[in-house]
Amino acid sequence: MKKQNLIRLVYGLLRIGLGALMIYAGNEKLKNPIPTPKQHVEKLTEYVESDNDQYLAISAYMGGMKVTGFAYQLLAISEIVFGLLLFIQFTSFIGAIFLIPITLHIFLFHVFLKGDELNEVIQTGIYFLVNLLLITKEHQRWRHLLWIKP
Repeated sequence: MKKQNLIRLVYGLLRIGLGALMIYAGNEKLKNPIPTPKQHVEKLTEYVESDNDQYLAISAYMGGMKVTGFAYQLLAISEIVFGLLLFIQFTSFIGAIFLIPITLHIFLFHVFLKGDELNEVIQTGIYFLVNLLLITKEHQRWRHLLWIKP
């Protein structure tokens, strides 16, 4: 197998893998029931009483997104749609561009709210790096957009 074909295969597998992961994650978000604001406050109160600051911060953040009625669902739908865009070769670049804020958010969430779980930080960092790699692969097509000569 030629080197160029091997590189294409690796990028294709990375693209399909990240797309499948995003579709799965989005689908899982839509499966879970959305708590009411009252249920969310009750859960936060339990964490305050248990004196577990890490879970309190995570629950406040994620639960806050859920009870808005749109933010968590929008994130789920975006993950599914952008993951599907990665599956189609002609739309994979735009899917990778749209996924950058999502994979960065997932990575930073784990760095700041689950920093003690090193495996998860590394895993989500790999997702973000794969996303960056998919974009930089196409740098010849978009680099002129960054350096416009006057």
